[in-house]
Amino acid sequence: MSEHRQSKKRRYITWGVAGVAVVAGGGIAATNSMAATTWPAQKTYTGRAFDTCAAPSLAAMKAWHGGLYGAAAVYIGGKNRGCSQPNLTASWVKSLTTVGWKFIPLYVGSQPSCGSGGSVKISASTAAAVGKSEADDAVAKSAALGFKAGSPVYLDMESYDTTNTSCNNAVLTYVRAFDKELHAKIYRTGYYGFTSSSAKAIATATNKTDLPGNLWYALWDKTNTTTSDWPWGSTQFTNHSRAHQYMVNSKETRGGYTITVDRDAWDAPVAITG
Repeated sequence: MSEHRQSKKRRYITWGVAGVAVVAGGGIAATNSMAATTWPAQKTYTGRAFDTCAAPSLAAMKAWHGGLYGAAAVYIGGKNRGCSQPNLTASWVKSLTTVGWKFIPLYVGSQPSCGSGGSVKISASTAAAVGKSEADDAVAKSAALGFKAGSPVYLDMESYDTTNTSCNNAVLTYVRAFDKELHAKIYRTGYYGFTSSSAKAIATATNKTDLPGNLWYALWDKTNTTTSDWPWGSTQFTNHSRAHQYMVNSKETRGGYTITVDRDAWDAPVAITG
């Protein structure tokens, strides 16, 4: 599978359209650093979603509302974020929350040394420290946009060679440190990756400690589902903890505005706003 986009030609936004439910405890792994904390009830969205590199204008977002999609994955930050975000502000989020959009915070942090994604790489010697510091940055960026405690942050991890043991171990160390710090800051953990590599590494890891509670898997089979093509155990990432990027580079026009998007099936947490 080819690598997902991380630049203006490679990355886009995620949305969904169906019901929004508030549930407690969904997407929390059994072995992690959340157990002793009273958490805000998570907000879950179930429906279609899309992602695009730069957040569209307010006018475009309003024009697209009420159509096929109803939630948006926005690139809140990270050293490897591919696009500038002139539209992505707290006022943009507030205005579109009022309209009815739901938001999916996505953070593009350091990337595997044995992968081609991103220019800032994970080093085994600093993986834990960098994971913690980048989680702090992700929380600060989320809060600045109005995404409150209890919201998820989805860590974007591009494709890499999971058979490279030292590289894979460094990635997992980084992810665990990132997630542990998110939990300490009262933010939920999510992860975007490929079924052939980065998502597979999370789903098949023997030690589940501090791994993400919500998994957004890239499998471009053009099938709008989070169940029929789920490649791992049926008991994994249940209770509204899955999302599926099923189609990329879909050029769509709605309300007079054309945006090239990636399509997602969503059944997982979204940001708490308002």
